[in-house]
Amino acid sequence: MRRYNLEVLGISETHWTQVGQQRLTSGELLLYSGREEENAPHTHGVALMLSKQAQNELIGWEFHEPRIIKASF
Repeated sequence: MRRYNLEVLGISETHWTQVGQQRLTSGELLLYSGREEENAPHTHGVALMLSKQAQNELIGWEFHEPRIIKASF
C-alpha cells in the first residue's frame, strides 16, 4: 500500500470465514467479511485494508453478506 500511496485497498475472494478485524504488524488494519456459519466452506469473502491515515478517518464499518462490506469515512 505504501509503495503505491494507497489509503484503502479492497480485496476480493479472500476465502476466509467469519467477520472481524485484525491489525497487521505493518500498522494497517484489515477488516474482513466471510461466511459466518460454523464449519462453513472457505468460499467467498471480502476485505478492506486501511492505512493509519484511513483508520483515523474511519467512522464505522459493517458487513452485509460474505461478498459485501461497507466502511464509512
